[in-house]
Amino acid sequence: MTEKTIKLMKDTPVLRWTALVLLASLMFFGYMFMDVLSPLQSLLESQRGWTPETYGTFCSSEYLLNVFAFFLIFAGIILDKMGIRFTILLSGGLMVLGAFIKYYAISDAFVGTSLEQSLSSWWPSFPASAKLASLGFMIFGCGVEMAGVTVSKAIVKWFKGKELALAMGIEMAIARLGVFAVFSLSPRIAQGIHIDKSVLFATLLLVIGFICVTVYTLMDRKLDKQLGESGIAPDDPFRISDIGKLFTSKTFLLVAFLCVLYYSAIFPFQKFAANMLECRLGISNQAASDIFRWFPIGAMVLTPLLGGFLDTKGKGASMLIIGAVLMFVCHMIFALTPAEYFTPVVAYGAIVILGVSFSLVPAALWPSVPKLVENRYLGSAYSVIFWIQNIGLMAFPILIGWALAETNKGVVNPTDYNYTVPMLIFAGLGVLAFIFGIMLKIEDKKKGYGLELPNIKK
Repeated sequence: MTEKTIKLMKDTPVLRWTALVLLASLMFFGYMFMDVLSPLQSLLESQRGWTPETYGTFCSSEYLLNVFAFFLIFAGIILDKMGIRFTILLSGGLMVLGAFIKYYAISDAFVGTSLEQSLSSWWPSFPASAKLASLGFMIFGCGVEMAGVTVSKAIVKWFKGKELALAMGIEMAIARLGVFAVFSLSPRIAQGIHIDKSVLFATLLLVIGFICVTVYTLMDRKLDKQLGESGIAPDDPFRISDIGKLFTSKTFLLVAFLCVLYYSAIFPFQKFAANMLECRLGISNQAASDIFRWFPIGAMVLTPLLGGFLDTKGKGASMLIIGAVLMFVCHMIFALTPAEYFTPVVAYGAIVILGVSFSLVPAALWPSVPKLVENRYLGSAYSVIFWIQNIGLMAFPILIGWALAETNKGVVNPTDYNYTVPMLIFAGLGVLAFIFGIMLKIEDKKKGYGLELPNIKK
């Protein structure tokens, strides 16, 4: 029998990198929408009557359905059963739907409506605008986390055995650029009073991201056709019982817990970072956003480089440990530097340190997962990690909002808060992440998963 020789699309560099850009576009716009209100925390308090606890609860709502309704677990099952094309379109659609609901809740059009009056009748301490915005954010959160899982599996599909860590690093870099963009643009579009304009702008960009992944599905369909024609055997079918293997794998759980500890000190921090800098430096929310926006730039530049290093040299577990240490150092600087010494230069320095940390950990973490699990349930593996991660991402904004309110009783002006305790909480997560990183490296040495080995096979 003569073996067919068909050149696959993924073997053509231009095509596989084009597929990556299309996938990354949805995440770029998703990250913009995710943090569109982060630079506007003080405006939400002064204009919409949101307290720090209200804001923290709203931020947590993004992950509520993912955690308590186990949506992320189902997302992984949907991905492994229904495939990449169906799941990426579903996730993109949920993101757009949730975004429009959140926009309406924040907009002036919502003020004075019968819906606002109805929502105000229960839980009076939580503003109606925050209730509806939280609902939209929940739906968006289901979509964006499902998209993250799907994009990860799609990148493995196109880049496994090639520049996998570099590709994942570039995808993450493009997504991080979305954070830079939104911290740069959101305060300027709002202009101190038009919060809803910033949300509408980010919502319309999400529609563009949805169009990009629609184009990607056409490429994915053609690649699948080529794989079938080339005689490449498909993976064994996914079985629900495979999920049990994930929860009984010590190494996999170490990766998952390290992930939740690390990301809980990053994404919730982003929600409060602009206001923290406003308070510590006595500057406007736009000036504070202009400082913090450089955090993702360091990650954007370094993550692909570190991904390339991981592909050729390895040392993934060691990179995770170093990243945890740097994260601890950054939050300790924000927490304990005396006011007279906390200058914009110090703030920039701490942000650079955090940016380096945010390059090391994601660059090493996500390409390591395919070394731990079989491809047939890779989507479920990513979804379980994201689900565990979402528990922390949901809990810590509530905790930080509560800690901020409790340690600042009597403070009326949202630019006068003391952030020492919240920053110490974030620093404590860095210590725990360091411990789990050490445990992971020891386990990898025992079991030989190859987390310290390069990804490119020679």
